[in-house]
Amino acid sequence: MPQTLSASDMVTPGSLSPPSTEPTDVEQAGQPLLDGAPSSASLETLIQHLVPTADYYPEKAYIFTFLLSSRLFIEPRELLARVCHLCIEQQQLDKPVLDKARVRKFGPKLLQLLAEWTETFPRDFQEESTIGHLKDVVGRIAPCDEAYRKSMHQLLQALHQKLAALRQGPEGLLGADKPISYRTKPPASIHRELLGVCSDPYTLAQQLTHVELERLRHIGPEEFVQAFVNKDPLASTKPCFSDKTSNLEAYVKWFNRLCYLVATEICMPAKKKQRAQVIEFFIDVARECFNIGNFNSLMAIISGMNMSPVSRLKKTWAKVKTAKFFILEHQMDPTGNFCNYRTALRGAAHRSLTAHSSREKIVIPFFSLLIKDIYFLNEGCANRLPNGHVNFEKFLELAKQVGEFITWKQVECPFEQDPSITHYLYTAPIFSEDGLYLASYESESPENQTEKERWKSLRSSILGKT
Repeated sequence: MPQTLSASDMVTPGSLSPPSTEPTDVEQAGQPLLDGAPSSASLETLIQHLVPTADYYPEKAYIFTFLLSSRLFIEPRELLARVCHLCIEQQQLDKPVLDKARVRKFGPKLLQLLAEWTETFPRDFQEESTIGHLKDVVGRIAPCDEAYRKSMHQLLQALHQKLAALRQGPEGLLGADKPISYRTKPPASIHRELLGVCSDPYTLAQQLTHVELERLRHIGPEEFVQAFVNKDPLASTKPCFSDKTSNLEAYVKWFNRLCYLVATEICMPAKKKQRAQVIEFFIDVARECFNIGNFNSLMAIISGMNMSPVSRLKKTWAKVKTAKFFILEHQMDPTGNFCNYRTALRGAAHRSLTAHSSREKIVIPFFSLLIKDIYFLNEGCANRLPNGHVNFEKFLELAKQVGEFITWKQVECPFEQDPSITHYLYTAPIFSEDGLYLASYESESPENQTEKERWKSLRSSILGKT
């Protein structure tokens, strides 16, 4: 699947300008490090290009691209150690007497680099040893200007606050991984209908957007790369989640939960008129999500309504005005590599760039497709070229996609949170797939022998009936 080709202001390849250094032994003669759209370079040269000097500071685009992709080749803590060592060596910070004039030109640039690094990739600094490197290198320049020590204190304070907020995480998905068994008449204490909590489609779409942005805010850009660092070659196209990608994994689970919640709400009512009412409600919610720019909730709702236990309810669907639903399905049609969705996403992204309000800035992409795009970009191009150089051109494209995502996830939600609705979205019990099928068969009888046999098997296993 080809990657999403969306413009991003964060990375502009033509703006990258390297420091004037002689090519190292591993650089090919006549091949500059970065020439407009950079192609490749050795890891050592790329690290050197990150290090500021008294007269040079790397472009913001380069810093983000390299810090994002470098973890495929070197641990962040080791990279920081190398950068600090180069700073000490090049600026002669280990000498008894420092060149104060030179350090005063270099110091602000070093602090700026550390500030950008800790701001964008705070999880790189969770280990005490990494903090030690920061304190050591800044401690060496502090005698030249006491303001450096104060700046370092403020930087560390902001970093600790950021890490503390990240450790708290968004509200947990209570029960999200534990679908309940089907019961013909679930007690009111176990299940309430969503329409009894929120009957306004626009309000629910706003609350879904609130949940999406809250969960997105905790996903670090590095998680997209780390999902594939130790990927199991036997795992097909599935990323390898770990403790370093926990927020990314939690967001995928949220999408799955919303799909099953939609299907559960539709299959729950005993009367087809009520089921049709729930379907039409979710169609209106999905349409409002589309208008807001919340494509992830939109796709989850459509996916929930397209699950087999729901789609087989023909008598129920016969009572539904489906014109609006077909329009939404068309927008999210996977044909042509989700061509219609990508067009809508570009439109929302353009609206976001020219927005005059937070409401117009909202862009929440269909997350599973974003992950697949990044996965296939990673798989489709080698990280290193035959000569051993890092394929930096690939990582510029990766940074373009991830950088745009960062811009979107930082948008402040303009909608006031309704705790009762968001609590329901997180905690309402959902049926397992078998539970959904059984609820569906209880609502509308099996139509063929295969369905009858499955119904009988499910009744036996879930309800203990013969």
